[in-house]
Amino acid sequence: MAEPIRSSELPDWPEQELRGHRIEGYRYTSKEFMDLEMEHMWTKVWLLLGREAEIPNPGDWQREDVGPESILMVRQDDGSIKAFYNICQHRGNRLVSEEKGSVGRFVCKYHAWAFQRDGELVYAQDAENFPEGNPCGKVNLIEVPCDTFAGFIWVNMDPDCGSLRDYLGPIWDDWGRYEIHKWKRYEALTTVAPCNWKVVLDNFNESYHVPTVHRPRGTPEERKRMHSGVDTRYQNTRFDLSNEGHNRMIMPGGYAGATMNSEGVIGEPLASVMREWELDPMDFTNRGEETRAALQKAKREVGAKRGYTHYAKLADEMLTDAFHYTLFPNFAVSLWSDGFHFLRARPHPTDPEQCVFDNWWYHSQPEGETAPVRTTVRIVPRDTEVEHEVFEFGEKSMGRTIDQDLEIFPEQQAGFRSRGFRGVYLSAQEFRIRRYHELIDDYIEQRKP
Repeated sequence: MAEPIRSSELPDWPEQELRGHRIEGYRYTSKEFMDLEMEHMWTKVWLLLGREAEIPNPGDWQREDVGPESILMVRQDDGSIKAFYNICQHRGNRLVSEEKGSVGRFVCKYHAWAFQRDGELVYAQDAENFPEGNPCGKVNLIEVPCDTFAGFIWVNMDPDCGSLRDYLGPIWDDWGRYEIHKWKRYEALTTVAPCNWKVVLDNFNESYHVPTVHRPRGTPEERKRMHSGVDTRYQNTRFDLSNEGHNRMIMPGGYAGATMNSEGVIGEPLASVMREWELDPMDFTNRGEETRAALQKAKREVGAKRGYTHYAKLADEMLTDAFHYTLFPNFAVSLWSDGFHFLRARPHPTDPEQCVFDNWWYHSQPEGETAPVRTTVRIVPRDTEVEHEVFEFGEKSMGRTIDQDLEIFPEQQAGFRSRGFRGVYLSAQEFRIRRYHELIDDYIEQRKP
């Protein structure tokens, strides 16, 4: 059996002890269990919610919802960002319903109470008519701990939470190499999927489904190919679990072997990727095992000339391999040398059998680079500006690969309702799923990692 490729620059994460959780179906269907998660888990963890670039100026704000809660993130006059519950402190009306905007102050549509950007109440209608005294200065917006990393805004509803850096653990060092805070969004697709949020995260916590759900289509030759030369075999995949509850999966990429035809000629899409980095695929005919190292070397040399400054910080395998992360509780990302595939599932406000699912794509922005950007959905000009698209499930494509996942999710959700489902029977490569569910129980039972 082949061993996953390892380097001293990316050390293994600690071994984790699993308890053998059975993961019964009620965890995906029960409103009672959904409420336990909200009370004890969702309100105790750091959540990736906003993007700094979306609110660049003082008074700019962005709103994101997590289950029944709505969070307001606001750029302050000093350039910092504060987060608040999106709730007027008079009678509970939500202050904003739009996704983002810019204000001098927030004015409630119900009774015109006005709050400054920093949450201070500065106007209440008929302030002299309150038996407890003028509410201004007494009932400000409720602030939520907030921090930034990799250009994203992270929020924790626990007022006694630890630091974001401690929560992310080794993720902080891994992602810090890429300069993700400079990257630009090129896809932003959101729908309400007919499944529990854990169905989505379970899927991204394993690669066992890849050879079946994502089987290449077309000619027999094409069906043997692996996207961009990524080796999806579990024998060659590296699986890591962190003490903090986050997971990492590394699949070696850049190999031409399975993309070659019977004459040993390299096929698409790897051939185009090689040309982008000034390599002639024909020079590697019948030499498919050499393309990975050649791509790494080319990216080092050509990338430096093109302004890819973050390449100097990346380990060799980060230049070619697929790095898949699942951040507890609800965020998955495929991180490439220049692409950040953003996959997030948030709980539905009331229904445990639905979730809000985001499929976004960010891409690096080397100074002077003009080549088009390849997302998971399409190839677009680098100067493309995208708007966030929110649509009904099935109304439009989320991208071919994600559509393939979404075909499975509703059927699995239906299976979890059956009395015939008695719990999981997992392969070793699926153990990250078990760890995830054991961590959910740890939070519910108030045992934080």
